[in-house]
Amino acid sequence: MTCIGFLSVAPVIEGSMSSYVADAVAALEEFDVEYETTPMGTIIEAEDSKELFAATHAAHEAVGEQTDRVSTFLKVDDKRTVDQQARDKVDAVEEHLGREARSGAVEGGN
Repeated sequence: MTCIGFLSVAPVIEGSMSSYVADAVAALEEFDVEYETTPMGTIIEAEDSKELFAATHAAHEAVGEQTDRVSTFLKVDDKRTVDQQARDKVDAVEEHLGREARSGAVEGGN
C-alpha cells in the first residue's frame, strides 16, 4: 500500500463525539483500505488515492447524515514509487531513536 492518510472527522457539537466517530470508522469497512483509529484520528492505508478519497468521503458523509455541520481534516502521503506501509514509517523513526517512539506517559507505553 502506498497511499497513507490521516483522517479526523467530527461533528461540530458540544459533548461526546464517539458515536459519530464510530459511524465514520464503520463507513471505512465498505472500502479496500486498512485503518487504525487513534485518540486523535484514523490512519488509513490504500493502494491508491482514488480509494483513499472514496473511503474518507464516505466517513465524512456518515457523520454529516446526523448533524448539520462536520469538520474533516485529511492529510495524505501518496508515495508512488515505493510500496510502504504506515508501520514502516514508524519503524524507521524508531530505528533512529534506538527505541519505541513513545513515552511511558502514553497509556500502554513502556
